[in-house]
Amino acid sequence: MTIYFLLFAGLLAVIALLIILPPLWRQAPIEDDDTARRNLAIARQRLAELNEQLQVGVLPQADYDSQRAELELALNDDLATSQPRTAKPAGRWLVYLLLIALPAVSAGLYALLGNFQALDPTPEMLGTQAGTPSLADIEKMVAKLAARMEANPDDAEGWMMLGKSYKYLHQYPKAVDAFKEAYHLLGDKPDIMLLYADALAYANNGQLAGQPAELIFKALSLEPDNISALWLGGMAKAQAGDAEAAAQLWRKLAGLLPPGSQEQQEVQGLLAKVENRPELPTPQAQKTDAAITVSVSLAPELQNKAQASDTVFIYAQALSGPKMPLAIVRKTVADLPLTVTLTDAQAMMPAMNLSKFAEVKLLARISKSGAATAQAGDLLGSIESVPVADQTRHTLIINGVVK
Repeated sequence: MTIYFLLFAGLLAVIALLIILPPLWRQAPIEDDDTARRNLAIARQRLAELNEQLQVGVLPQADYDSQRAELELALNDDLATSQPRTAKPAGRWLVYLLLIALPAVSAGLYALLGNFQALDPTPEMLGTQAGTPSLADIEKMVAKLAARMEANPDDAEGWMMLGKSYKYLHQYPKAVDAFKEAYHLLGDKPDIMLLYADALAYANNGQLAGQPAELIFKALSLEPDNISALWLGGMAKAQAGDAEAAAQLWRKLAGLLPPGSQEQQEVQGLLAKVENRPELPTPQAQKTDAAITVSVSLAPELQNKAQASDTVFIYAQALSGPKMPLAIVRKTVADLPLTVTLTDAQAMMPAMNLSKFAEVKLLARISKSGAATAQAGDLLGSIESVPVADQTRHTLIINGVVK
């Protein structure tokens, strides 16, 4: 790539010289100035008029002599100031100077201000590794950020970034600590309160009771139309068994979401569930009779597309309606192949668990980002329909790629 750049730069320099040098090399031809000829013609015409006026007696001899003298004087002045112009030839030494100096100065400025390595940038120069950064690379960056925060403990934005990074890595207790520091610095601001509450819930197996709920509803009191607060508040009420309060929050949320969007449809599906079951069981009274055993493995042809540290989500889903998992287990690729049992205890909310459905869909997804929603490039396997009452072990092979 470097040689092509140099050739292109040289070509541009040659073009610039071809534009600049020819006018300097050529001597401009001497141009006759016709101003003198015009002045002389005017003077002759005026003299003829004076002679004619003298002959017919219109102009006295004294006036004639005076005006002729003035005319001759003016003509002499015009001829003195209207000498033919000759273009001074530019010194050809300037041509040779530019021929040497222009390329030399351009190369010198680029050497001083440019960056030759940018012609073949390394991953470090681009700010990322070639391709997608590995989990080890991300962990190193997070470790550097953590060290920086130890040296700058008053950087609230840095603590928030660190908390999000730990959450991405599924290191929820560390995420809680980071968000706690940010919360102490920022105070009761809805954004940090909701991040803190969410991390606390993740660290407590998804349960929002206690401090997470307190933070959520305090944020909701400050921003009644906050989308995240309404969602989490509804989840907290649903987990507490208060179906009416959950439905009230989700109705408001559905009205704020874009009509027909996937998010609105999911909220409306949850509303349908809680509105049809006004008496939700509390977490303590939740039944755990329903259970599905599934063996999960990764197809051999996809082994090279996954890393040992990639997250594996194994979950059951309703055949229709909301896509929220009815039961979910989180593992890593290093754990495969493995066998897990999905139960009501692994539900994200009491109203949406295995016991509420006769048949479910089983899925296993490998996520490189660890995101809860499927993204392009994730690896996926599924069994379209499984009776919840079926006590046999089901075999699920991850053999597809999310487009």
